[in-house]
Amino acid sequence: MAQNQTYYVPEQSKWPIVATVGLGLTLYGVASIMVNGKQGESTGGSWFLFMVGAAIMAYMLFGWFGNVIRESRSGLYSPQMDRSFRWGMSWFIFSEVMFFAAFFGALFYVRVFAVPWLGGEGDRGSSAMLWEGFEATWPLINNPNPEAYPPADSVIGPWGLPLINTILLVTSSFTVTVAHHALKAGNREKLKLWLAGTIALAVVFLFVQGYEYIHAYRDLDLTLQSGIYGSTFFMLTGFHGAHVFLGALMLTIMLIRIYKGHFTEDNHFGFEAAAWYWHFVDVVWLGLFVFVYII
Repeated sequence: MAQNQTYYVPEQSKWPIVATVGLGLTLYGVASIMVNGKQGESTGGSWFLFMVGAAIMAYMLFGWFGNVIRESRSGLYSPQMDRSFRWGMSWFIFSEVMFFAAFFGALFYVRVFAVPWLGGEGDRGSSAMLWEGFEATWPLINNPNPEAYPPADSVIGPWGLPLINTILLVTSSFTVTVAHHALKAGNREKLKLWLAGTIALAVVFLFVQGYEYIHAYRDLDLTLQSGIYGSTFFMLTGFHGAHVFLGALMLTIMLIRIYKGHFTEDNHFGFEAAAWYWHFVDVVWLGLFVFVYII
């Protein structure tokens, strides 16, 4: 395989334009679904736009990353390109850190400041009793307008399904690390086994979280409409679940590439980037388990 040690300039590509169109349609569709659904209007057209945008995004990702894989395996990339990929993945994960920091920040603001203010504490606590029976405690499920925002019967305890999911993700972080060491040691059979195990743990996690949501809606009346607690709970855990799905998809693609004979002991940043992302997903869940379920 030839090695190019000069600065690599990629050829002209259609994929950024395709990505822009797909992302625009996807976001517009999501926004329309939320607005029209809230107003009681039909969301059929909005769902159609969302699905078209999602299909274009899937096409773009498949084509763009396919180009990158072919270029890499053709020996076109220099060490400078490897550094570029590493910096790019680092900044991507940093952007995800900031994404979740915003939602954790909203949770902390409500718990530390807003709820005590509603209870009459501090200079901004202008009313100690907003409505009869109000208690400024967290989780705040005693809503002021039960008809518009039906309160939940209770919240999900940490030592059942959430603990199971914590064990699953912590274990998956261990298994993907073992797979990474197997790749660096050139043991491809061990690599396949442990990476497949990581993906299996991710799939089980998603099934457990889906069952948890069904339990919350059906048995506890805990929904997105259950006031500020329901909103923060489902936004944080839901977005994390979406990231678990994305991480599992990345690892699945890595497993397919491994079966195709891709990666070597010294050249496997695609796998390494997916492992980085998976460790990030695990760390976020630990924060969720502590600050959403336990405390």
